Amino acid sequence: MRPGAFKAPATGSPFQLEITLTPSPSPLQSPAASLNAEPPSAAVPNSVPAGTSVSPGRPERPLGPCAPPGLEEALSALGLEGEREYAGDIFAEVLVCRALPPRALPRTVTPEMRALVVDWLVQVHEYLGLAADTLYLAVHLLDSYLRADRVRLHRLQLLGVACLFVACKMEECVLPEPTSLCLLSAGSFSPAELLRAERRILSRLDFRLHHPGPLLCLGLLAALAGSSPQVMLLATYFLELSLLEAEAAGWEPGRRAAAALSLAHRVLNGAGSRPEPALYSPAELGPLEPCMSRAALRGPAPGRAAVFLKYARPQRQGTSLASARLLRRPQPGPP
Repeated sequence: MRPGAFKAPATGSPFQLEITLTPSPSPLQSPAASLNAEPPSAAVPNSVPAGTSVSPGRPERPLGPCAPPGLEEALSALGLEGEREYAGDIFAEVLVCRALPPRALPRTVTPEMRALVVDWLVQVHEYLGLAADTLYLAVHLLDSYLRADRVRLHRLQLLGVACLFVACKMEECVLPEPTSLCLLSAGSFSPAELLRAERRILSRLDFRLHHPGPLLCLGLLAALAGSSPQVMLLATYFLELSLLEAEAAGWEPGRRAAAALSLAHRVLNGAGSRPEPALYSPAELGPLEPCMSRAALRGPAPGRAAVFLKYARPQRQGTSLASARLLRRPQPGPP
């Protein structure tokens, strides 16, 4: 199914899609709490883990939290038997990744506009059959650029497609042609404009493209907790829904994945159920789970329907339909 046409909410003038990219551990502690996080820099956002020590002329290395029990076995369950020796380093790199700076979106881009672009990218991503990590990286690059530079509203779709194109170069073996991406956008921009936008993104982000996304964190946390396939599928749905929420860009990937997994456990296994080991406290996950619940209960709202419809299909066991029904179910109170 071809992705739907990109449509924007009505504004004072016709919405045209371009982008001018102008410079202008006993009890386990939270991975974030185990490091001394540095304050976010005012420069370009990056994905250097919090607590990274930097010395002139030397590579950046994370200080590394204590690895939880069963980490080597979890890596083996993910097909990473050869990486068991580096389990602690992988844990530090993946679960202690810094969130984007808490900056507001540009004045020209509202959370609704951002959600509309992400929703359209979900459709394009599914239509092209791209890897799941490609979508998460594309949205991360989009949010990074929106916090680093001004963006004209009529160029927002071009920015989204250019971020997807860059993400494909990081994650895919076979790249979509620029011409194909332009056709999917109904000719809103030319291949030359797409390539120029790509160069500006790379320059503005200083080529800092590596980002251990929340999907990788979710796989690691689910393997540590021994979560069932049903829980993993529901958590993946909650995690993908969070891509549409502007506030989720300010959450660490590990904490976002932990919130999705915790919510999936509670929905399927009961109100008091939480994955073990619990790397994050309920207080740390408190602001995140309600956001995901609201997104799941919203259903296929205009401009936010792609993820819901994607997970409503039989191939994904109607997960979005089942989750809305389960979330509306009365929860048992404390004993």
